[in-house]
Amino acid sequence: MRNCLDAPLLRFAIALLFAPLAAPAAEKSPALKKAAPNSASKAPRFAFASTLPEQERQLAANPLLAKYRELRRRQAADPHTPLYHFSSPEARLNDPNGLCFWQGRWHLFYQANPPEDGRWHWAHAVSDDLIHWRDLPFAIFPDPEEQSYSGSILVEPDRVIAMYHGRNHGNMVAVSRDPLLLNWEKVTGDTVIPLEKNGQRFHFLSAEPLPYRVYDPCIWKKEGVYYSLSGSVEYTGPAGKPVPAEFLFRSRDLVQWEFVHQFLEGDRFTRVGDDGACPYFWPIGDRHILLFFSHTSSGQYWIGDYDTRRDKFAATAHGRFNFGAVLPGGVHAPSAAPDGKGGVIAFFNVNPAMAAKGANGVMTLPRRLTLIGKEELGIEPAGDVASLRGAPQSMPARTLRANEEWVLPGIGGQALEIAAEIDPQQAPMVELNVLRSPGREEFTRILLFRDRDVTSRFMPPQHKLSVVTLDATRASELPEVLSRPPETAPVLIPPDEPFRLRVFVDHSIVEVFVNGRQCLALRVHPGRADSLGVSLRAQGRDAELRALTAWPLKRIFD
Repeated sequence: MRNCLDAPLLRFAIALLFAPLAAPAAEKSPALKKAAPNSASKAPRFAFASTLPEQERQLAANPLLAKYRELRRRQAADPHTPLYHFSSPEARLNDPNGLCFWQGRWHLFYQANPPEDGRWHWAHAVSDDLIHWRDLPFAIFPDPEEQSYSGSILVEPDRVIAMYHGRNHGNMVAVSRDPLLLNWEKVTGDTVIPLEKNGQRFHFLSAEPLPYRVYDPCIWKKEGVYYSLSGSVEYTGPAGKPVPAEFLFRSRDLVQWEFVHQFLEGDRFTRVGDDGACPYFWPIGDRHILLFFSHTSSGQYWIGDYDTRRDKFAATAHGRFNFGAVLPGGVHAPSAAPDGKGGVIAFFNVNPAMAAKGANGVMTLPRRLTLIGKEELGIEPAGDVASLRGAPQSMPARTLRANEEWVLPGIGGQALEIAAEIDPQQAPMVELNVLRSPGREEFTRILLFRDRDVTSRFMPPQHKLSVVTLDATRASELPEVLSRPPETAPVLIPPDEPFRLRVFVDHSIVEVFVNGRQCLALRVHPGRADSLGVSLRAQGRDAELRALTAWPLKRIFD
């Protein structure tokens, strides 16, 4: 019997999960920094003009972008590469970074390791509508830092400021002013919040009683002063175990940064062992939201109040963007930016569930986060999804007979959007299956459980707690695809409101938005060419389908 530890896919999964976490631990060795050779990246690098017409002319003739266009054409034939979810043109895609809106365009940065240089760089894409993306050359290159890790962007009237973590150096600041954010200059040419101070190492996993730790930063501005969080841990949990921490710094010039204190207070929500990596702190409605990533339990958020006098954030509510393992196939880290209308736009990368050569990893659809009431988060797809739609196909209202699976005639595909309204009535569960093969050898299940828990006295009286599950355990027959337990999430639905679903199927990823209040996503990797069908089934008792419309969706890079 083969030793499972020798399986290449298992080694791939372990490396993918722990690479971001293990890297800072290596920073304990000063010798690693001293022994590093020439840190200049070997990836292609270009200088661009400062005007938009000249930049567009240069991009049209750019050899890297010509290469990307050819790779995109090849990807179109890959059954596991999504059509309308953003993916990298080559190499592995990791955390999204620095989402921002600048001079009428959305910019998405993300970690990628070019084949010429295996370290993390900030790759770059631009969009007019958050859906159709255009590849641009790499934006931020590791030098002098060992690798360019996660960070965020602050948009000012005349420039864009990126603050990010440079492995084995500390937190860095880079600035761009040109129309397409093609040219970046690092402030001081080195770190602005170093890992070392007075001979002490302020690295992410340090267990020493240091006043702060340096890792993923975010940045904002208040009353002419720049503020930054360094997302990490502090060892104040039970028996000195780590708990999430967000260390606050401030600066007037982006060069000299003063440590203030631990920013977060009132966190009774997260688990012991969580950390506060990849923080994004923005206003939402009349309150604030702090999105973050835990290496032990994935993407989460706090909602609370920003005390600008004390410079403290008091968390009063909490939620998750992932309800299972990060790997395989799970939602990973966030990048977020204000939408200018009181909401926040967020992207997440989603890990693969199988090893692949070349391009790997995809982004979720953009999600618009809003406040519903004081503490409940609204989650809807953002961007011009409608521009991708082909001809609609609709099903009339009908009764879903108990325990009878109904395969929807004429509806299906590997790239489609489904909008459905389902009243479960007295049925204990209703399921919607997508990517279903005719013999049910492969299928991905969306399970709806209405009022599964009785209304708690701790919940708002107008809501009852329902549950939605995204189950990919039968999604693929391929032996190289790693199965995982289903994603199961609560959703608060007002009385007499049916389930309202928007389901996005895109080859190897399924995203489910529920009543504008919850979202689940998984990579699924079906292996059969005939896994295209859609079906409905009510468990135990009849339910009612009130409406269902499906649209085939087009490829964004055409």
